[in-house]
Amino acid sequence: MFGDPVEHSLSPVMHNAAYKALGMDCEYHKFRVTMDDLEGAIKGARAMGFGGVNLTIPLKEKALGIVEPDTMAQAIGAVNTIEFSDDTIAGITGIAGHNTDGIGAVKALAASGVDIPGSRVLILGAGGAARAVAYQLAKDGARVTIANRTLGKAQELAGNVRSVGDANGTGLEELPKVTADADIIINTTSVGMHPDTDRTLVTADMMHTGQVIFDIVYSPLKTRLLMEAKKAGAVTIDGIRMLVLQGAESFRIWTGIEPPVDVMEQAVRDVLGNK
Repeated sequence: MFGDPVEHSLSPVMHNAAYKALGMDCEYHKFRVTMDDLEGAIKGARAMGFGGVNLTIPLKEKALGIVEPDTMAQAIGAVNTIEFSDDTIAGITGIAGHNTDGIGAVKALAASGVDIPGSRVLILGAGGAARAVAYQLAKDGARVTIANRTLGKAQELAGNVRSVGDANGTGLEELPKVTADADIIINTTSVGMHPDTDRTLVTADMMHTGQVIFDIVYSPLKTRLLMEAKKAGAVTIDGIRMLVLQGAESFRIWTGIEPPVDVMEQAVRDVLGNK
């Protein structure tokens, strides 16, 4: 894992648990890498025989100009998984870029029995995570609404997402109306993250029974948004599911082996439960 900062990352916890469970001779480490050093770090990792690399903030966007991104990573505008191989693609030897964030979100929903095609999804935020989630959900047939504090950013992202599916953008002042119409609400912002754990963009009076409320924040696990959802009788999904399932997709890309998702998730929950 390359990032700056990177100390907070729980990726080593879940990947090393998976390697141990499968008896694989592999180790996952995290390294602080600055924007200026990213290209050298990626090429150095390949030269030293690394099996692959994950990227976190603020490196995901810059990596687009260093690796050969796949179609989804190019559309999203960010790379979070780098695959090394002996193939040459567009003149770049053995460095392919993927983005597994959106896949992680979709699989987290599917694991909770949620059908994506035709569903009305409200995404809170228009940043990097929102881009990945919106593209993947729209591509899979959802009708996506993006709500953001800056209306222009929501509309711009929605316009881009319309290249793969149905999307529109709105401002936060429209939340009472758009939350009522949504089957699924996904918070991709940092609102409610430690230390501002009392904050939420959507409260129980804006939700209803049968809705699915998904918060990608996992510190704390029980965010104010999810507590409000419980009051409203909605189905809740916490941020660990997306964290683990996007990591599991990276694991598949690097190894070609089916990861032990339950082991990965339990390892992360054990660590967070002890904090």
